[in-house]
Amino acid sequence: MVENKNDTQADEQEKNTTSQKARAGKTRQGAAAGGEKAQGQPDAKGIDFLLDVPLQVSVEVGRTRMLVKDFLQMKEGGVIELDKMADEPLDLYVNSRLIARGEAVVVNDKFGLRLIDVVSTSERLEKLR
Repeated sequence: MVENKNDTQADEQEKNTTSQKARAGKTRQGAAAGGEKAQGQPDAKGIDFLLDVPLQVSVEVGRTRMLVKDFLQMKEGGVIELDKMADEPLDLYVNSRLIARGEAVVVNDKFGLRLIDVVSTSERLEKLR
């Protein structure tokens, strides 16, 4: 009787594994058929709905820490020393995540940023963990 239960459990496990593999295969086939390319890269039609999502993009020149009393004593013409050197690249953040570094440029009398180093996808994903 114990052997029969073990055999039944083994059969059920094998069926579950087989059905999971079959579902995974159908998912991959469905993705390749529409919405994703065979290599796993999203198709342009599959991500169109994301193109209108707003992103907060900011450039950081540097940071510092100061006491409230020092901040309140600031007057016009006062200088706040930042942690970055003048020749260091500026940080580009998208939704508070570091995406790239670059140098300041002027474009049509406005500031811009020329990207010189884009943070790798693996490095960004590692910071999420």
